[in-house]
Amino acid sequence: MKIDPTLRALADPTRLRIMRLLSAMELAVGELAQVLGQSQPRVSRHVRILCDAGLAERRKEGAWVFLRSAIGEDRAPPLGAAAARLLAVAEEGDAGFAARCEEDRRHLAAIRAARETSAASYFARHAAEWDTLRSLHSPDGPVEAALGAALGHGSLGSLLDIGTGTGRMAELFAPRAAHVTGLDNSPEMLRIARARLQHLPAGAFDLVQGDFAKLPFPDRSFDTVLFHQVLHYAQAPELVLAEAARVTRPNGVLAIVDFAAHDREELRSLHAHARLGFTDEQMLGLLSDAGFTPAPPVALPGQPLTVKIWTARRVPASAAKPTKATAS
Repeated sequence: MKIDPTLRALADPTRLRIMRLLSAMELAVGELAQVLGQSQPRVSRHVRILCDAGLAERRKEGAWVFLRSAIGEDRAPPLGAAAARLLAVAEEGDAGFAARCEEDRRHLAAIRAARETSAASYFARHAAEWDTLRSLHSPDGPVEAALGAALGHGSLGSLLDIGTGTGRMAELFAPRAAHVTGLDNSPEMLRIARARLQHLPAGAFDLVQGDFAKLPFPDRSFDTVLFHQVLHYAQAPELVLAEAARVTRPNGVLAIVDFAAHDREELRSLHAHARLGFTDEQMLGLLSDAGFTPAPPVALPGQPLTVKIWTARRVPASAAKPTKATAS
């Protein structure tokens, strides 16, 4: 068993700081450089050492390279458990290092806030034309029909439409639901959705302003949870899906409509997309880790993008394993 690469990789304070940051969320190399206040080539060298040691792993997406921690996973290095413990206590015995890590977290929070502000500004500017923008990527009719089929023919019970936008999905599935809750972080979107849904019976729907990473609902509140062209805005989709799992009742259904992995970099720069779609492998892993049993995905090829529909059923609590987002 070769342990020297692991020990050498964790012997450098900067690499320890990187691993502390990656334990919180997936980050792009450029974002790490910004948080650490170091040049990107220098950070890339540290990242290479961590990846070679099996402590971190890269994921290329368009022109960006994202990093995530590999500790705690099946492919973690031989000293994975010891490395995880070292990261957990790294700040306890060194006040100077603890202060540096706290500063890193403040910088990271500022970067995330800037991202969110940019996305919120985009939504505010484009709220009135959101349906038109969406139709540029794929025709609505076939996607909506395929989604309806994927959800089956029975009642959807209590339905949560996360990122409801203009309320189109809430309107479409309201006849099949006992109650619809539309959640969005944009007041402008909710204003348009409210106008769209005003024909529904009183008490048939609620519109709630909130963050999809911190859902303002009790555990096990919904029978069906829907993400329609929303998850590609998530900086940390695993955390968003963990929240969705929390509010989904046992045997409840989750449906995700999003793009297959693509290389249209302009969607990130011009339209605030945080992820350039998802591969089936990525999505099925995310769903399983969150405590869902995935069904085979549905593909709707289009020009220039392919739309995918992933559905999954919430594992009953007695059969669920701890998720990565909640496991200690």
